[in-house]
Amino acid sequence: MHAAVSRLSLDEKISLLTGDSFWTTRGVEHAGVEGAVLTDGPHGVRLQTGSADHLGINDSHPATSFPTAAATGSTWDPELLEEMGEALGRESRALGVDVLLGPGVNIKRSPLCGRNFEYFSEDPLLAGALGAGWVRGLQAQGVGASLKHFAANNQETERMRVSAEVDERTLREIYLPAFERVVKDAQPATVMCAYNRINGTYASEHRWLLTDVLRDEWGYDGYVVSDWGAVSNPPAAVAAGLDLTMPAAGPRHAADIRAALDRGDLDEAAIDLAVSRILTVHDRLRAARGETPAVDHDAHHALARRIAAESTVLLANEGGILPLSADEGSIAVIGEFARSPRYQGAGSSHIQPTRLDAALDAIREVAGDVSFVAGFRLDGEADAALVDEAVAAARAARTVVLFLGLPAEDESEGFDRTHIDLPRVQRDLLDAVLAVNERVVVVLSNGSVVSLGCIVGRVPAILEMWLGGQASGSAAADVLFGVAEPAGRLAETIPLRLADNPAHVNFPGSPKKVVYGERVYVGYRWYDRTEREVAFPFGFGLGYTTFELTDVAVSVPDAGRAHAVVEVTVSNTGARDGAEVVQVYVGDPEASVDRPVRELRAFRKVRLAAGESTRVRLELDERAFAFWGETGWTVEPGAFTVEVGTSSRDIVATTEIELDVPPVVPELDLESTIGDWQRHPVGRGVLEGALAAQGGASAAIFADPEISRMMESMPLRTMLGFGGEVDGTSATEALLAQL
Repeated sequence: MHAAVSRLSLDEKISLLTGDSFWTTRGVEHAGVEGAVLTDGPHGVRLQTGSADHLGINDSHPATSFPTAAATGSTWDPELLEEMGEALGRESRALGVDVLLGPGVNIKRSPLCGRNFEYFSEDPLLAGALGAGWVRGLQAQGVGASLKHFAANNQETERMRVSAEVDERTLREIYLPAFERVVKDAQPATVMCAYNRINGTYASEHRWLLTDVLRDEWGYDGYVVSDWGAVSNPPAAVAAGLDLTMPAAGPRHAADIRAALDRGDLDEAAIDLAVSRILTVHDRLRAARGETPAVDHDAHHALARRIAAESTVLLANEGGILPLSADEGSIAVIGEFARSPRYQGAGSSHIQPTRLDAALDAIREVAGDVSFVAGFRLDGEADAALVDEAVAAARAARTVVLFLGLPAEDESEGFDRTHIDLPRVQRDLLDAVLAVNERVVVVLSNGSVVSLGCIVGRVPAILEMWLGGQASGSAAADVLFGVAEPAGRLAETIPLRLADNPAHVNFPGSPKKVVYGERVYVGYRWYDRTEREVAFPFGFGLGYTTFELTDVAVSVPDAGRAHAVVEVTVSNTGARDGAEVVQVYVGDPEASVDRPVRELRAFRKVRLAAGESTRVRLELDERAFAFWGETGWTVEPGAFTVEVGTSSRDIVATTEIELDVPPVVPELDLESTIGDWQRHPVGRGVLEGALAAQGGASAAIFADPEISRMMESMPLRTMLGFGGEVDGTSATEALLAQL
């Protein structure tokens, strides 16, 4: 318990459970308690200069606007995210910020989620690894992270009251592992609870989530803060394990807690524990700090530029049109985004950048006085004159670089998209340009996937740059002209159609409730299981050089333990330096439950010079083979497939291994089926003995495979009770007593 708790009155302790203002916690001078400053991230430090808000409306201090998580997810590079976290930590310190709200590791369940630009991936392993890197970098500077939004916050529609109806296996395998990874690997100072309900209970009041899982299972030792305005019942929240309600909640917060104490519904010990957690974390952060670091905004801008290039995914490059050369010949740059960058999302993560690079300026620095036409209006209104100008420019140019994407009003915190199409004016512009010039490079700016049916197969080159931060314009020029490699790989599948998405019929749900009917089949897990064609698969990305993965070896040091070692030789077979991402997927074809065909279980980004090779070693631990079963994380004995590739659809080697781990023995009860008894190592013998003693038709169940199969799913008590001569329940209880 923190020493200051004993020096505080009950009223003072209750007052520390909520903010002092919109962005600060309370201090108590006589007890030596200092307030702390919390502010929005996660792609920059949004410390507001005037009146406070949580939607990014009012002004904030200038800060580096780094690429959004939609972009950095495609880096597949936790070390690079750690660098970004360090820079964010330095800027936070300079601005007097104690806790930066981020990162967001929620899963991209649907491409329609308006906040997808703040989230890394559709895969929890990738999201967790990147989030842990971000947190380590930030907290190394003495600034706390706030891991968010815990949990199952996967849509903006009715986000403050909707109940995510999701079974425990799906939570454990898809929506919780990224949080678990960050907590165990990086111990974030705070975890932010989500707005939504989970199976009917608000996340802020969910004791199973905030205490049983987060603290008791995962060993979390920080404090839990609410999302701003997420607490509706303060006593229930404190009892569940929420420590700090933000922002300042007003007198009713204290009154409700006092009343709950008086009724005996809340114990003062829970208040003491919450206060102790808050003060302990803040003291720990301050103790880890040295001198306030100087901030080199130029260096941070250069870092943002490098991250943006590392995030860029080259989706197509027919004929090797990219990279362009400085003496390419006449180039027409078309698209308003080349002049007016779309570089960040809207809402609480909106940053006032220290500077902003336009791609048009950066391209002109390399290639001289290229022509430029806006081509379309950002408000989506048709403008024939702009299209005519674009056609004339395209006709006169050898190469067209066409900047397309989503306008800011199409994706934001607070609302979801209704489609994944590019605006009609942009699609019409593309048609018009292609009618006069087929040598077109499309550069995309968007916070979540868009339908590429109007682009793929019609243009030779496509660069997906996401929302790449304040240096995305110069990064675009770096990639276009080969100064930098497009080193990104997709962190989310790009579907052919929105209707192909597994969550399509259950998104965003009915009023106040959304059913996660697709269960564990999110993203590539669904597309690969159903063998659906996609525009581009999870993990995909081209580069300006070529790679080869050879000599794959998978070893199992001890077959009695769920552990394997994967080794592969990665060779850069091209003429340029570059990067490749080695991806390892595991499948369980003999599982007793339905499982995805393959799941990402390890990865490594490898940078190699032209002609260079290296041997990569990756380890698969017990969780790589496990599913969440009735008794928790479960690894069953038998065959597993280990696949090595460069996307979920580009597998270069498949190895089958055998794990001779102890079999899982489920408990039998009155609901157990005949099949359950047959598969039980002890129950089968008990049942066979009882049926043999009875003789007649009952004994024939095991002798006749057809009958046995037909009755396999019938509860034993039902079968034993047929005919009314025997009480099935009593007979089953007698057999259970023999186990």
